[in-house]
Amino acid sequence: MIRRKRHLEMLLEKVPAHPDPDPGLEQYLTPPGIAAEVLWAARAMGDIEGKTVADLGCGTGILGIGAALLGAEMVYCIDIDSGALEAGRSAAGELGLGNIRFIEADIRHHDALPGMVDTVVQNPPFGSQERAERGADRVFMDAAAATARTVYSFHMAGSEDFVRNYYRELGGTVTHRFRVDFPIPRTYSFHRMEVASVGVVILRVVF
Repeated sequence: MIRRKRHLEMLLEKVPAHPDPDPGLEQYLTPPGIAAEVLWAARAMGDIEGKTVADLGCGTGILGIGAALLGAEMVYCIDIDSGALEAGRSAAGELGLGNIRFIEADIRHHDALPGMVDTVVQNPPFGSQERAERGADRVFMDAAAATARTVYSFHMAGSEDFVRNYYRELGGTVTHRFRVDFPIPRTYSFHRMEVASVGVVILRVVF
């Protein structure tokens, strides 16, 4: 049993970044400190321990791995990128986790998802890069609403009103809001700053 948030963060520091990040998919590793903060709060609200959890667009699986470490009954990490999934699978193996599965699938195809789960945790593309697919965040919100009773969803702070309204149209109610400064390290050739910080909100939505 992990009893301290800092212990969880230290374990999540072992999860690698994407081995070959694709700018079109906006692949960035969620910082371990932010992942630990959100997951710790989610466990306190009864949404992780003993629950089934899905990490949609998981990348290397830091959110899903964190949920597994915090006592989820089963975690499904789903992504379209096989290389990222393999890196996450290896990290989960090194941490001795047996309550986690990595699934290569496109979340647009809801029949490829594991069926209804208790909780979704997701950090979808922010849509902040010209190379990113427009409307990708809506695809993730649609998938989350079709998959879980409770959703923790990361979004650009500037899009919060839109996201709240979109979840409302899907039948969801925002119950909690977390605001963080999200550091994005220089990852792609078009990046100019070593680290850029963007405002991000994480919304807890129930259906």
